[in-house]
Amino acid sequence: MKTFQNLSILFYACIVLVSCGNADDDVNFNLNTGGDLGKGKEVDACLNLGESDLVLSIQEQFTTLPGKVSILFKVSDTNQNPVSGLTADQFTIYEQGRNDECFNTISTSESLARISSNSQVFSNNTLLVLDLSNSVLSSSLVELKTASISFINNVMPEMDEESFKMAIYWFDGENELHLLNALTTSKNELIASVNAINQDISNDPSTDLYGAVIKASDIATDLLSASTQGDKIGAASVVLFTDGTDQASRFTRQAAQDKVDKANANISFFTIGLGSEIDTQVLSDIGKTFSVFAGNKEELETTFNDISIRVSERANSFYLFEYCSPKRDGSGENNLAIQVTDGSKQGAVQTKFDATGFTGGCE
Repeated sequence: MKTFQNLSILFYACIVLVSCGNADDDVNFNLNTGGDLGKGKEVDACLNLGESDLVLSIQEQFTTLPGKVSILFKVSDTNQNPVSGLTADQFTIYEQGRNDECFNTISTSESLARISSNSQVFSNNTLLVLDLSNSVLSSSLVELKTASISFINNVMPEMDEESFKMAIYWFDGENELHLLNALTTSKNELIASVNAINQDISNDPSTDLYGAVIKASDIATDLLSASTQGDKIGAASVVLFTDGTDQASRFTRQAAQDKVDKANANISFFTIGLGSEIDTQVLSDIGKTFSVFAGNKEELETTFNDISIRVSERANSFYLFEYCSPKRDGSGENNLAIQVTDGSKQGAVQTKFDATGFTGGCE
């Protein structure tokens, strides 16, 4: 495998509002610092594809002998909403060699085009951080457990995948972010841990909210660093739930906010607030990617469901598109354009690949 360039991506998840919430207008959902199209560029005018309704942002690309071209990219609409669920037959491939005035269409069936698992190049870690202080344990634990299980079911794939992992932590008033379940690919393991939560789990009735934010940020930073070794690119998300304000006063609001603001750009922060005792401004600032607030415990499961659906959609808007190129060794560097259609919408992106060493056949 010949990697053109290693580049980390910024993986933001989006949370939908049940009762009230916020979303930063300045949040950039173009997940590659190369711009809207990432490593790609606008397609040549000779293709005459028209105005794009979809944005294909190339995150990484590589070739594998004897002739496979692989492109990892994210698909969104022009409003930066993720587009998930695309299949290989919705993509059209165009190649342009040194002797071609414009691009030639490459048959997706003859080239064995497919959407492959992106686990070989992409890693996404989610930290679910739960407030288990006395107010939650005594009044909304049942609803929180149900909502958390719905979140896990919607975010984690049905079958274990190395590219999707989650860990669960909890906090009360102690100067510790307690581990409920270590990072895992197992949905069943996570659900079992949530089911095991009981009212005796905490002995401290206070709330160390700012400490939880600081510690979760540090953990996410370490996970991101560990998961992006070698040729992998990745992202991490911190999803924090609370029903109150910081009572422990062990850390300052500014210290927690600084930790969030200075975190790696590939870490997204979300907050979920419940009830009337939360400080919506604090949670909105900490949840710089998105925050959401539910008025009562009966709304929790719906809120968590809406959140998890958006998180899952964004994660599944990344595609590893692969095909066998007809170009052969000696053709040098070739232009490549990929177009995707989704109903009445279409979009395309252009890049290049080097066919050095390409021969007949492809796995």
